[in-house]
Amino acid sequence: MSKYILIVLAAIIFSGCQKNDTTIVSKPIEVGIIQLKEQPIVMEQEFSGRAKASVTAEVRPEVGGIIKRVVFKEGQRVKKGDILYEINSDIYRSAYDGAKASLESAKANFEALKLKKSRYDELIKFDGISKQDHDDITAAYLQAQALVGEKEAALNKAWIDLRNTKISAPISGIAGISSVTEGALVTGLQSAPLTTIRSIDKMYVDLSQSSNQLLALRKLLSEQHVQKGSMDVKLKLLDGSFYEHKGVLKLQEIAVDESTSTVTLRAEFPNPDNILLPGMYVRAVIEEAVNTKAFLVPQRAVLRDSRANPIITVVTEDNGTLTKIIETKKAVGNKWIVVNGVEEKDKIIIEGLNKINSRSKVTFVDVSDKYIGE
Repeated sequence: MSKYILIVLAAIIFSGCQKNDTTIVSKPIEVGIIQLKEQPIVMEQEFSGRAKASVTAEVRPEVGGIIKRVVFKEGQRVKKGDILYEINSDIYRSAYDGAKASLESAKANFEALKLKKSRYDELIKFDGISKQDHDDITAAYLQAQALVGEKEAALNKAWIDLRNTKISAPISGIAGISSVTEGALVTGLQSAPLTTIRSIDKMYVDLSQSSNQLLALRKLLSEQHVQKGSMDVKLKLLDGSFYEHKGVLKLQEIAVDESTSTVTLRAEFPNPDNILLPGMYVRAVIEEAVNTKAFLVPQRAVLRDSRANPIITVVTEDNGTLTKIIETKKAVGNKWIVVNGVEEKDKIIIEGLNKINSRSKVTFVDVSDKYIGE
């Protein structure tokens, strides 16, 4: 009986060993991997901003009066020097004619005193007149000469006032809505403009960059393999489309706005089709830097460890798996820019991550074409 029991126990133990051997020699898990190439990567930053005209001129009258005629059409293009408004000029023409007549009278008086002084200059040489008479005529002559200058200035002012009854465009551009109509009373240099002209062939876009973003960029540019970008600017319109013309970053404010902790950037864009309008809200994408040695890793291949570090899992030479901590900079679409922790030889697991652990053995299929082009 005891011999029989020993045989049964041996059979059970042998059977158990077979089961353990089956567990250890499990079937490798198939995963999908990608292999990446180091490449220069453009690092862009997106900002919000508003478009504004490159040149804006508010049109105001320099003399007062009644608007006789509104010459221009609202919303139409005008050229520098085009007449926009005409003020009733009757009173100014009368003033001009009066100033002109006064000047002619002053000139006639001056010429008469000039001849008289010339004769007195000769007579004084022979004591033909008293010194007092000579001094009197000299003073009268100089006074008449000064009066001519005064009347010339008055005539010039009258001419300027008469000319200013025709209000012309100070710049070329699109004329806005008129604030007055024919028959309206206006005053010289009034605070309210009659209309506003905006030159929109070239547009500015003012952008706001936080001081933290500025500091981060300067820190980034100090890193190895990072160069300053072209600073070309692309515009994203409200409908999500990109504006067809690229802009150029023209200036950066040298001070931080204390109320918003932002720095103002200004970009300049051509606007041949008048698509950009003053006040339009846009998003601008600026090429700030270029990392000459980096990798673009699809986000689905990157997980987080217990300390929230970004990690990737790679296939080892013996078809095992290895977890590596990486350093990411920012997202570009659905990929991370990775500047440390990735090598070109790495076979990064992107499919089947949920089926493996640190003890898994794997077989792999290269699915780079599926993900690299995303």
